[in-house]
This record gives sequence, C-alpha cells and structure tokens, in this order.
Amino acid sequence: MVGWPDTRFLELGGARAPIVQAPMAGAGGVALAVAAMRGGAVGSLPCAMLTPDQVRAQVAEVRAQARGPLNLNFFCHHAPRAAGEDAWHKLLAPYYAELGVGPPGVPPPPRGAFDAAMAEVVEEVRPELVSFHFGIPDALWSRVLRSGAKVLASATTLREARALRQMGCDAIIVQGWEAGGHASYWLDGNPASHMGLFALLPQVADAVDVPVIAAGGIADARGIAAAFALGASAVQIGTAYLHCPESLITPMHRAALTSERAEHTQLTNLFSGGLARGLRNRLMEELGAVRPEVPAFPRGSAALAELRRVAEAAGNADFSPMWAGQAAGMGKAEAAEALTERLAAEALALLES
Repeated sequence: MVGWPDTRFLELGGARAPIVQAPMAGAGGVALAVAAMRGGAVGSLPCAMLTPDQVRAQVAEVRAQARGPLNLNFFCHHAPRAAGEDAWHKLLAPYYAELGVGPPGVPPPPRGAFDAAMAEVVEEVRPELVSFHFGIPDALWSRVLRSGAKVLASATTLREARALRQMGCDAIIVQGWEAGGHASYWLDGNPASHMGLFALLPQVADAVDVPVIAAGGIADARGIAAAFALGASAVQIGTAYLHCPESLITPMHRAALTSERAEHTQLTNLFSGGLARGLRNRLMEELGAVRPEVPAFPRGSAALAELRRVAEAAGNADFSPMWAGQAAGMGKAEAAEALTERLAAEALALLES
C-alpha cells in the first residue's frame, strides 16, 4: 500500500499496512495473528502466559498459514517478593462462601517475565519483531538485539520513551491512558503521570528519532488518520480486534462489548495486582476498582481463579477481567482480515483527501 505520509514503520517491519494487531494475552492467539497478517498488518502473539514450547508451536502454526511480519510480545515485570495474602482472601471471603469455593490449593501459573529460555526461543524462531511491556529485559537485552528482530517497547511517559530510545529500541509504542489492558508503567508508576494518547504522542514523536506507534482508543479510520497527523508512523489496535470472531474472549466478554457497559471502562488492580483498563463488572462495582489489599502484579489473580472458574461455568463474568479500551463501543463483529483491510483503506483515503 502506498500513500502513507510516514513510511518508516512499514520499512522497518515489512507490513503492507501500518497497523500492529495488539498482542492481548488471553484474547489473542494464532487465528487472530494469522488473520491480521493476511490483511496486511503486523500479527502479534502474546507470550507472557505461554511456555517456550508453546511459543515455538504457535509461531510454527502462524508461519504455516500466513506470510508477513510477526511480533512476539513479552512482559518484563519484576516478580514481587512473596507476601501474605490474608487481607485479600478476607476481602474475597463472602464470595468464596457464596460460590462454595476458596483460594486455589495450587495457584495457576502467573504471567511470566522474559527470561533466558524465552531469549533462546527468539533466537531460534527469529520473529521479525519483538515487543516488550513493562520496560525491557536488562540482563538479556544484548541477546535480543543480536537476534535480528526489530525491537519495540511501550512507553506511557516522555521519560520512558527517551529511555527506550537510549537503550536501542527500533520503534516505540506510545501507550495512552485510553488503552485497554495493562498500563505499561515501568519508570513512572504514578497513574497521574499517564497522559492521554493525543497529548503524549506528538511530544514523543518530537523527542525521539525512531518510528512511534500510537496505542490507546484507536478503533476506526479517523483515529488512525489523527494519529498520523500527530506524528505516528503506525498504530497498535487491540480492542477493535476483540470484536472479531478470531479473538479468544468469552461469550460474556463479547456480549459486554456490544452493550452499554462498553461505554464505561475503568482502570482496576483487582484482577492481577497491576493497573489495567477493562469493562466494569460485579467485583469492581462492589469492591471498588482499586484496592490496597490486592497483592502486587502478577500475584493478584491467583485468589480469583476458583471464583472465576465457577462463575464463568454459570455464564457470568462477575470475577473475570474483561479488558477493553475507551473506544470499546466503536467496534463491531467483523473478520480480522477484513477489519484490517478496511481500516487501512479508509484511513489512507482520509489522509489523501
């Protein structure tokens, strides 16, 4: 596709359209990545909840079905020290009693941080792009740079963006306040410092000499065109892809995205211990969106595992995260390949008009 006012990301990543399908752990996977790539975008696999062998297998599945640039996304959080969870369990006690469950005897595995085993996978499967959330993997950074992949990472502030560029990132994902899922705080942890995308984006574009990728609240061609007008070389889109049949979200989450709930997203720490934006549900409404009793990311989710399992089996999402950005209500059910092609064509028409 020609005619984009800034082609730096297209040249960097090799996609036909300057769109990155957001990774979205738990919601994205092989089918969504394949469809986005067939539509001309960068397809992404979320790897934070996978084992190294699962990453290898999923990459092979994608390669067998689609051509184009593939992005592997990893988390770079620091595991918190083990601490008592009595206060969190006490807060959840009425719900345990209601559903006849308790904290899991064997907690499910938490989201994993990028480690040497995953670095070996990157070196082996050689994705075109590797992206990081919550900073970069300091001890393994040189291995990532030598892998041949172009490296992206998320910034929520100017200070984070400058630091990422100084460390050698090839492009920077500018994550605005509007974005669904976990906010990528890593240097500036105060939510009050997190700007809206269209305030942060032009400042980052002026401050760094690499392509910037706009993320947060972009769900249609108007948002893409506006991001380019403010200095973006590409956009990263997540919530709009949740509406696609290829996403892995539950039927309850899918229904909520097309309901009045989609107009009311909120940042919460209840589901993981980290701040993340999602649709309101019973747990958020009754406990409040942010509670100090929740253990630090990613340990907060374990205590909810049994509540979530029983509730989802009964057809409700009372205890499940339903991540979504502030533009959730703008999406519609559409195959991901068609969505990608339509967004790119409509945005390009706006930019050329």
